[in-house]
Amino acid sequence: MQGSSVRTRLREIAHGRSGDKGSSSNIGVIAYTADGFEYLRKELTPERVSLYFRTLRPIRVERYELPRLLAFNFVLSGVLAEGGSRSLRVDAQGKALGVALLEMEIEVPAELLARCTRNTKEGTL
Repeated sequence: MQGSSVRTRLREIAHGRSGDKGSSSNIGVIAYTADGFEYLRKELTPERVSLYFRTLRPIRVERYELPRLLAFNFVLSGVLAEGGSRSLRVDAQGKALGVALLEMEIEVPAELLARCTRNTKEGTL
C-alpha cells in the first residue's frame, strides 16, 4: 500500500541562494538531509523549474548536482533580460529567484517529509 503524501513548499526540505551572471540567474537549492536530496534529484528537474519560471521566459534551464553538498545549482539562461546593469526588471540581479523557487509547492510522501525538514537535521542551521 502506498503511503499518504503531503502538499508542502520546497522550503520545508531545502534552503537556497541565488545570484546572477550576465543575463542568467543561478539558484542553489540545498537539501537539509540526504533523503531530501535524493527525493529532489527525481522531482526537481530542469523542466519543472523552467515551467515554474515560465513567465520569465528562460531560454534554457540547466541543473548541476553537488551530491556531497546535498545541493543543486540551476542556471536559468536569459531570465534577467540584459543583465543586472541594463535590465529594467525589479530584481535585475536575480537575488529573489531563490526565495521564489523555495515557494514552489511539491508533493512529498508524509513519511519522507518527517525525515527531511530542517528540524530533523542534526545540529542547528
